[in-house]
Amino acid sequence: MTDSKTAIENMNSNKKTARIAGVLYLLNGITSGFAFAYVIAKVYVAGDAATTTANVVANSGLVRLGVVADLFQATIWVFLAMTLYTLLKHVHQSAAKTMVVLVAVGAAIVCLNDVFQFAAVRVATDASYAAAFGAAGSNALVLLLLDIHHYGFIIAQVFFGLWLMPLGYLAYESAMFPKALGVALIVGGACYLVGMLAVFLTPDFGEKINIFVTIPSAIAEISMVLYLLVVGVRK
Repeated sequence: MTDSKTAIENMNSNKKTARIAGVLYLLNGITSGFAFAYVIAKVYVAGDAATTTANVVANSGLVRLGVVADLFQATIWVFLAMTLYTLLKHVHQSAAKTMVVLVAVGAAIVCLNDVFQFAAVRVATDASYAAAFGAAGSNALVLLLLDIHHYGFIIAQVFFGLWLMPLGYLAYESAMFPKALGVALIVGGACYLVGMLAVFLTPDFGEKINIFVTIPSAIAEISMVLYLLVVGVRK
């Protein structure tokens, strides 16, 4: 009876931890989507310095909010990894530690990368830059900063992919999740890496390839979020 009671308590604790992870994962997805898929997509026009600068000036408050949202999601990502570590460390401690380290490195890159986005707002909205470099030079600097931010995000995609591999392995081996979900996470991690390589190795159409190649990654992560929130872990 005591063993049964202990097992039930452990199960309830695991479900609670899993649902906390699900909430953190959901917050991470919402804020990162807002910061990059909405804010940056609204202002950044590759190869068009004048339009990009005009967009930044017209939406300077939104761009600043995007910086804060991106910093928030990176922080949440670290806490998500720590929560999943607590849930899955009994499966394979080295793999769980590797997952946390990869997230920590990826989050640091994301935070550092946001400096370029913030600097772009400063240059676009401070008349002293236009006075020093001229309107065309100032516009070109804004575009350069957002170009760096864009490709910095693609570099961070390396770690968006790498952390899913130990997570997928842990999910697969733990019996807490469907094995298919573990496989999907590993495949999704590999797709992030393929998409990143496509952007840098085939610049003419790599961006389009990246969008399509990372669809399995999005499906795998959304599936994991839903499983954590709805089911928690298997009995």
